[in-house]
Amino acid sequence: MTNILRFVQFLALGTWLGSIIYFSFAVAPALFSALSSRDQAGAVVGIALGRLHHLGVIAGILYLVAALGLGLSPRVLVQPAALAVIAMLLLTVVSQHHVIPRMAQLRTKMVSVDATPPENPLRAEFDRLHKVSVRVEGSVLLLGLIALFLTARTPHP
Repeated sequence: MTNILRFVQFLALGTWLGSIIYFSFAVAPALFSALSSRDQAGAVVGIALGRLHHLGVIAGILYLVAALGLGLSPRVLVQPAALAVIAMLLLTVVSQHHVIPRMAQLRTKMVSVDATPPENPLRAEFDRLHKVSVRVEGSVLLLGLIALFLTARTPHP
Protein backbone atom coordinates (compact mmCIF):
# COMPACT_ATOMS: atom_id res chain seq x y z
CA MET A 1 0.00 0.00 0.00
CA THR A 2 2.90 2.33 0.75
CA ASN A 3 4.16 2.08 -2.83
CA ILE A 4 0.72 2.92 -4.22
CA LEU A 5 0.35 5.97 -1.97
CA ARG A 6 3.87 7.20 -2.83
CA PHE A 7 3.03 6.69 -6.51
CA VAL A 8 -0.12 8.80 -6.07
CA GLN A 9 1.94 11.57 -4.46
CA PHE A 10 4.46 11.62 -7.30
CA LEU A 11 1.80 11.31 -9.98
CA ALA A 12 -0.19 14.18 -8.47
CA LEU A 13 2.78 16.53 -8.14
CA GLY A 14 4.29 15.46 -11.46
CA THR A 15 1.04 16.02 -13.31
CA TRP A 16 0.43 19.40 -11.68
CA LEU A 17 3.97 20.67 -12.19
CA GLY A 18 4.22 19.29 -15.71
CA SER A 19 0.95 20.98 -16.61
CA ILE A 20 2.13 24.33 -15.25
CA ILE A 21 5.41 24.07 -17.14
CA TYR A 22 3.73 22.99 -20.38
CA PHE A 23 1.09 25.70 -20.10
CA SER A 24 3.59 28.44 -19.27
CA PHE A 25 6.30 27.62 -21.75
CA ALA A 26 4.40 26.00 -24.64
CA VAL A 27 0.65 26.65 -24.68
CA ALA A 28 0.42 30.33 -23.71
CA PRO A 29 3.28 31.51 -25.95
CA ALA A 30 1.94 29.44 -28.87
CA LEU A 31 -1.51 30.95 -28.52
CA PHE A 32 -0.15 34.49 -28.50
CA SER A 33 1.91 33.82 -31.61
CA ALA A 34 -0.65 31.76 -33.55
CA LEU A 35 -3.93 33.59 -33.01
CA SER A 36 -4.72 36.70 -34.98
CA SER A 37 -5.35 38.89 -31.93
CA ARG A 38 -3.88 39.12 -28.47
CA ASP A 39 -7.42 39.48 -27.11
CA GLN A 40 -8.37 36.07 -28.54
CA ALA A 41 -5.20 34.53 -27.16
CA GLY A 42 -5.87 36.05 -23.74
CA ALA A 43 -9.40 34.67 -23.70
CA VAL A 44 -8.19 31.15 -24.55
CA VAL A 45 -5.38 31.39 -21.98
CA GLY A 46 -7.97 32.38 -19.35
CA ILE A 47 -10.08 29.31 -20.13
CA ALA A 48 -7.05 27.00 -20.16
CA LEU A 49 -5.77 28.47 -16.91
CA GLY A 50 -9.11 27.73 -15.25
CA ARG A 51 -8.81 24.09 -16.31
CA LEU A 52 -5.22 23.97 -15.11
CA HIS A 53 -6.38 25.27 -11.73
CA HIS A 54 -9.05 22.56 -11.48
CA LEU A 55 -6.46 19.91 -12.29
CA GLY A 56 -4.18 21.43 -9.64
CA VAL A 57 -6.83 21.34 -6.95
CA ILE A 58 -7.56 17.68 -7.69
CA ALA A 59 -3.83 16.86 -7.72
CA GLY A 60 -3.26 18.71 -4.45
CA ILE A 61 -6.11 16.91 -2.72
CA LEU A 62 -4.87 13.53 -3.99
CA TYR A 63 -1.38 14.32 -2.72
CA LEU A 64 -2.66 15.24 0.74
CA VAL A 65 -4.96 12.20 0.96
CA ALA A 66 -2.01 9.98 0.05
CA ALA A 67 0.14 11.74 2.66
CA LEU A 68 -2.54 11.10 5.28
CA GLY A 69 -2.67 7.45 4.24
CA LEU A 70 1.10 7.14 4.55
CA GLY A 71 1.34 8.96 7.86
CA LEU A 72 -1.83 7.63 9.43
CA SER A 73 -2.06 10.90 11.36
CA PRO A 74 -3.15 14.47 10.61
CA ARG A 75 0.32 15.55 11.83
CA VAL A 76 1.67 14.72 8.36
CA LEU A 77 -0.13 17.83 7.11
CA VAL A 78 2.35 20.02 9.02
CA GLN A 79 5.37 18.42 7.36
CA PRO A 80 7.19 20.79 4.96
CA ALA A 81 6.15 18.98 1.74
CA ALA A 82 2.49 18.88 2.76
CA LEU A 83 2.61 22.53 3.84
CA ALA A 84 4.03 23.44 0.42
CA VAL A 85 1.15 21.59 -1.28
CA ILE A 86 -1.38 23.30 0.99
CA ALA A 87 0.13 26.68 0.06
CA MET A 88 -0.06 25.68 -3.63
CA LEU A 89 -3.73 24.86 -3.18
CA LEU A 90 -4.48 28.13 -1.42
CA LEU A 91 -2.70 30.20 -4.06
CA THR A 92 -4.47 28.31 -6.84
CA VAL A 93 -7.89 28.82 -5.28
CA VAL A 94 -7.24 32.54 -4.72
CA SER A 95 -6.12 32.92 -8.34
CA GLN A 96 -9.07 30.94 -9.69
CA HIS A 97 -11.78 32.60 -7.62
CA HIS A 98 -10.49 36.15 -7.19
CA VAL A 99 -7.75 37.18 -9.61
CA ILE A 100 -8.90 35.48 -12.83
CA PRO A 101 -12.60 36.46 -12.51
CA ARG A 102 -11.64 40.08 -11.87
CA MET A 103 -9.40 40.04 -14.94
CA ALA A 104 -12.28 38.59 -16.98
CA GLN A 105 -14.59 41.39 -15.79
CA LEU A 106 -12.03 44.00 -16.76
CA ARG A 107 -11.51 42.34 -20.15
CA THR A 108 -15.26 42.52 -20.78
CA LYS A 109 -15.46 46.18 -19.77
CA MET A 110 -12.54 47.12 -22.01
CA VAL A 111 -13.81 45.04 -24.95
CA SER A 112 -10.19 44.91 -26.17
CA VAL A 113 -7.29 44.87 -23.73
CA ASP A 114 -4.88 45.47 -26.59
CA ALA A 115 -6.76 48.56 -27.83
CA THR A 116 -7.11 50.07 -24.37
CA PRO A 117 -4.32 52.53 -23.55
CA PRO A 118 -2.06 51.54 -20.64
CA GLU A 119 -2.96 54.73 -18.75
CA ASN A 120 -6.66 53.80 -18.72
CA PRO A 121 -7.58 52.80 -15.13
CA LEU A 122 -9.22 49.56 -16.32
CA ARG A 123 -6.13 48.58 -18.28
CA ALA A 124 -3.84 49.56 -15.42
CA GLU A 125 -5.82 47.33 -13.04
CA PHE A 126 -5.81 44.50 -15.60
CA ASP A 127 -2.03 44.79 -16.02
CA ARG A 128 -1.56 44.80 -12.24
CA LEU A 129 -3.71 41.69 -11.85
CA HIS A 130 -1.88 40.00 -14.72
CA LYS A 131 1.40 40.53 -12.84
CA VAL A 132 -0.21 39.10 -9.70
CA SER A 133 -1.43 36.09 -11.70
CA VAL A 134 2.02 35.44 -13.15
CA ARG A 135 3.61 35.72 -9.70
CA VAL A 136 1.04 33.38 -8.19
CA GLU A 137 1.61 30.77 -10.92
CA GLY A 138 5.37 31.11 -10.51
CA SER A 139 5.02 30.68 -6.75
CA VAL A 140 2.88 27.58 -7.21
CA LEU A 141 5.53 26.14 -9.52
CA LEU A 142 8.36 26.91 -7.09
CA LEU A 143 6.44 25.47 -4.14
CA GLY A 144 5.65 22.40 -6.21
CA LEU A 145 9.31 21.83 -7.03
CA ILE A 146 10.15 22.16 -3.34
CA ALA A 147 7.35 19.74 -2.40
CA LEU A 148 8.51 17.27 -5.05
CA PHE A 149 12.10 17.43 -3.80
CA LEU A 150 11.02 17.01 -0.17
CA THR A 151 8.71 14.15 -1.07
CA ALA A 152 11.46 12.39 -3.02
CA ARG A 153 13.95 12.63 -0.19
CA THR A 154 11.54 11.49 2.52
CA PRO A 155 12.30 7.85 3.34
CA HIS A 156 9.34 5.51 3.70
CA PRO A 157 9.39 1.87 4.74
